[in-house]
Parts: sequence; C-alpha cells; structure tokens
Amino acid sequence: MQPFPSRLACIRPAVVASTLISVVALGVCTVLAETSGKGQKKGKGGKRKKEAMSPTATASGSPGGEGSLTNIPLPVGHDAKGVVLPDFDVQGRLRGKFVAGSAKRIDENHIDFNDLKITTYTSDNQVDMQIQMHTSTFDLTTKILSSKERTTVTRQDFNVVGDTAMFDTNARTSRRVGNVKMVITSQPDQPQKPQP
Repeated sequence: MQPFPSRLACIRPAVVASTLISVVALGVCTVLAETSGKGQKKGKGGKRKKEAMSPTATASGSPGGEGSLTNIPLPVGHDAKGVVLPDFDVQGRLRGKFVAGSAKRIDENHIDFNDLKITTYTSDNQVDMQIQMHTSTFDLTTKILSSKERTTVTRQDFNVVGDTAMFDTNARTSRRVGNVKMVITSQPDQPQKPQP
C-alpha cells in the first residue's frame, strides 16, 4: 500500500463531469468574447472601441464645407497614427480625402502631417488629383497645406514634382517652387488644329 492514497481515485465521476462541462463552457465564452471584440483595439487605458480610437470619423461630425477640415478632433500636443480626414464642400459632397501616416496638433491653428496622401474628387465623385507629401503643415484658418520637402501631384493627364509646395484646399490650387518638373501625358478635350 502506498503511504499517500491517490487523490484521483477519490474523485467521483459526477465531479469530473461537472468540471469538464465548466471548462468547456469557459472555453466557449472566451471564444465568443474574442470574436465579438474584434472591433476593439487595446490601448494604454485598456480596451476601447475601435470607433473611439479611429481618426476616420468625420472631422466635423457632419458634412458641410465650412467646418469640414476645421474641427479636427486632435488635442494640442497630441499625435495620432493612421489619420483619415474627409473634406466636404458646402453641398455635402466629398471633394477630398486626407490620409496620413501620422498627425500632430502643434497649436490651435496648425497640424503637422507625415506621409500625407490627398485624393481630390470631381463633382461626380471621380478621382481628380492625388498629392503626396512626406511632411507638411496644415493651417486650419487659411486651409492652406504647405510642405518644404519634395511633393508630387498626379492627375490623369499630368504629373508635377517640386521641392516645396503649397496647396489651398478652398480654391483647390497649388504652387510648387524649386526644381519643378512637369510631365504632360495626354491632352484630353483639346481641339485639333486643322492641317493646311
């Protein structure tokens, strides 16, 4: 006879069955919690809903050209990664979209962007231009985006590259300075001159 009887021999089958059911139920609950929590991100403060963490929510809460790129929900001194900001005109149509690798609010009127890609749209929601800036600063009062690094503007019929750039989001105009190169790929809707 062994000096200490085996504990497993003393466990009743009903206890084993109830323990097994409890473990399986716990496993099912864990799997369900993980699949329902896929829309959440973990942050420094624990679990938060993805919608609260995501900067892809509309910048002003509702479309309307006046506050579209003015009320950006980013506190002064804070930065955000994976920023997507829509730009709406006064009729509520999407006229542009800012997608940045990161953004930091410098003060009440300025935001710095890194790896910014802007897509502008025509009035019938077709892609018009694409602008790429490595680093840039957006002035919220004038709505002018400026960069002191090489910037590329691409449209279906041309490509422009320059050392520095300014882009006015209201007037939808841009200016490049220093080592500017423009390549015109096609001339759509240009009437042909008659041959003599």
